[in-house]
Amino acid sequence: MANLLTGSNIPYFCYMEQAEDWIQEEIAEDIYERRTFVADKGQEPMRIDKWIQMRFENATRSKVQKSIENGFVTVNGKLIKSNYKIKAGDEVITMLVHNPDASEVKPEPIPLDIRFEDEHLMVVHKPANMVVHPGVGNYTGTLLNGIAYHLLQQKPDLDEEALPRFGLVHRIDKNTTGLLVVAKTPAAAAGLVKQFAAHTVQRKYVALVWGNLEEDEGTINAHIARHRQFRKMFDAYPDGEIGKHAITHYRVLERFHYVTLVECVLETGRTHQIRVHMKHIGHTLFHDSEYGGDKILKGTIYSKYKQFVENCFTLCPRCALHAATLGFVHPITQQEISFESELPSDMNSLIEKWRNYTRNIQVE
Repeated sequence: MANLLTGSNIPYFCYMEQAEDWIQEEIAEDIYERRTFVADKGQEPMRIDKWIQMRFENATRSKVQKSIENGFVTVNGKLIKSNYKIKAGDEVITMLVHNPDASEVKPEPIPLDIRFEDEHLMVVHKPANMVVHPGVGNYTGTLLNGIAYHLLQQKPDLDEEALPRFGLVHRIDKNTTGLLVVAKTPAAAAGLVKQFAAHTVQRKYVALVWGNLEEDEGTINAHIARHRQFRKMFDAYPDGEIGKHAITHYRVLERFHYVTLVECVLETGRTHQIRVHMKHIGHTLFHDSEYGGDKILKGTIYSKYKQFVENCFTLCPRCALHAATLGFVHPITQQEISFESELPSDMNSLIEKWRNYTRNIQVE
């Protein structure tokens, strides 16, 4: 198990129930979790590092101090030092690595498609069929294995205690292609995590979905949680009775009668968010096998059409989703930067095939 404050492979810091009010807030792409504590009215002055250590099982003072030093802890909205004396009513926010399936990251010489890199961070393009980080069933060959190797070539003494999860601050699904930003220093990691938690990171995706959307643009606002029956899947809960707050904005780019090319902008970053939200409004992503998109959901009953769709599935043998745009404020230079990623060849070919098909058919 990974340590919540440092990401190392020693036991997690587990929150120990106390009298203080505690609120679990945002999870930035399910990697970092933001938690807010409010000191009890009867709280006596106490060093903040000791106070935090008392609230997490297996925490050591030195690791808490490191987290404070790296900017992962604020009090009343401000960065503090380890000798700060907490008092009644103080609001303490911690940014914690939240990765219960975490395992040791073994560096591997995996080629990386690096689109930008400086001494603080890098932006990489992830191909299809690659898991972002090690976990159950995927201990090697992940993007993070390659990132660890790359960073260790630059800093041989780097480890996960110094840089949790080797700078990984968000993730995308195994079969989703596109851009991710990776921190190379603790300061950069803290700055990026705060932007994800504040929903200020610009993330645009391009997806092909089943059906013809009624509106040219719209917003999907529905909580997301584990599916009640199929635990590997997620589901939308529009009433907000369970799950985590999630918002997706969409815009139609092109219509092909039976499928639609859309741009999706994430306001939050939940696991499977676009896939779950689009299914929720009746437009499952094309060839999304987990959510039913690998079946013919719209179109004709003719065998020629069925064969056409099967050919499309073969052409793009994955969920048709691509992380195309990633924009954020550089956590060190404070400059606004944005990156674009071209559609991968499988999605390009798929879209062109649908475009040609719809030019030559008469809609029933």
